[in-house]
Amino acid sequence: MTEYERSRAMPALPEHVFDQAANIGRLDSWLPDALHVHAEAPPAVTVHEDRTDQDTPALLRSRQDRMRLEWGTRDDGSYTGWLQVEETGSGISEVTVHLSFADDEHDPGETAAQEALDRSLERLEEQVRLRVDNAGG
Repeated sequence: MTEYERSRAMPALPEHVFDQAANIGRLDSWLPDALHVHAEAPPAVTVHEDRTDQDTPALLRSRQDRMRLEWGTRDDGSYTGWLQVEETGSGISEVTVHLSFADDEHDPGETAAQEALDRSLERLEEQVRLRVDNAGG
């Protein structure tokens, strides 16, 4: 099994960060550009990957009480991941994203995975900042 993980501090309350991250209608705003999540009957979703032009049945669970998202392939468990938001104090949150690949078919490789995680966290921070700025005035 191959695993990747990245964290990023964000200048916002954890509730704001989690609400933005967990909004299924806004996932495309922070996920890697090549991934698109389509809700079915939650927690069931379909993930479309532009690179392979494939749809993969998946699960996406939002655990608001723990400020955690969990996801993975629905049928074979070949890919799983989670996002955790934690308060670090003074209105700063730490967001950690973890990916696990049980087979090479889904694993994009270390460089691509780390770059995608970094870019996704940057995009999530941008979305949170827009939300906080718009709420403030």
